[in-house]
Amino acid sequence: MNSLKILDNDSITAVKLLPRIIELTAQERRMIQDAAAHLQRKYGSYENRDFITHVHQLASYFLPERILHIAADFASDFSIHQYGALVFKGLMDIDQESIGNTPPNWQSADYSKFNIYGFACALIHGALPSKPVQYYSQRKGGGLMHAIIPDEKMRETQTGSGSSTDLYVHTEDAFLKHQADFLSFMYIRNEEQVPSTLYSIRSHGAIGENFRPLFERMYKIPKDANLETGMEEEEKLDAVLYGNYELPFMRFDAAEQLFNPSIKQTDDAHSHLTEFWEEARDLIYSGFTPQAGDVILVNNHLCAHGRSAFRAGVRNIDGVEHECQRRIMLRMMSKVSLMEMRAHTLTEDPFFVIEEHLGKNFENI
Repeated sequence: MNSLKILDNDSITAVKLLPRIIELTAQERRMIQDAAAHLQRKYGSYENRDFITHVHQLASYFLPERILHIAADFASDFSIHQYGALVFKGLMDIDQESIGNTPPNWQSADYSKFNIYGFACALIHGALPSKPVQYYSQRKGGGLMHAIIPDEKMRETQTGSGSSTDLYVHTEDAFLKHQADFLSFMYIRNEEQVPSTLYSIRSHGAIGENFRPLFERMYKIPKDANLETGMEEEEKLDAVLYGNYELPFMRFDAAEQLFNPSIKQTDDAHSHLTEFWEEARDLIYSGFTPQAGDVILVNNHLCAHGRSAFRAGVRNIDGVEHECQRRIMLRMMSKVSLMEMRAHTLTEDPFFVIEEHLGKNFENI
């Protein structure tokens, strides 16, 4: 349920909005599972170009009508009441036995075990409609879907492979001008019971004059912890808020913009970011703990995401620690239009984004 407290006729105070949670019926879940199985037989892989090219039509044909309507409304709603995230509870049943033990890291993941879930995720993006794409900045492409798995060697990092520290809320690839429009996170397993964290720019209500400086292109937006930001790139500046002045979109990464010691924001930029963060951090939502088969769909211009710290492979039950399988999450990203970012995609593959940093492309790909 979303709510906003009206102060007077001209102002709206910040409140903690909530993402919409949709519980799928057994019939809806069966429709999606049957559709994914059928499409797997027909196309083989969710990365099949014919499948991705026609994913909008296929979504309209195969998805339950209620889910289609919810997705379509979500994709074009930028209002003050739109949180920017949907939670689909029980989108699919997960065959834990066929998944087997969680691999030690994403590099050793067997994607054939996730293939059917890739079809389901792609259909949800297609219903928006939005086109699944891959980014060279993410694992040198790495396909249309990424397995996010805690890696003991990276447990202290501000990455999806980390675990022992809170992953600060961030919009995905904030350092790109053509970042993903929508993200889906399908939970294959979350035995540690790690809460997700979400933060919506709409939780501030209508943006007041005190945050107007965030629309100025005066902020360093470095690459995330997986990538190294060069000296020339570090000097590139952009805005944190953009679009409509009253109900804006955002490009924000707290860990890199505020808490990365190597990034020196100007005094003015740091002051404005700190003021913004002081309000934003109290509006973070962490009241949902995903279960296997749940999917969180995020508008990457309205809503930032993160997660709480946890001990990978350990579940606490009534104060007693029990060994368990480590979590697995599948991430897919999509763009509404392939044309608007055509200068930043491979010539022969408009689904492959080669932007490196704020409009600059990778070279020699």
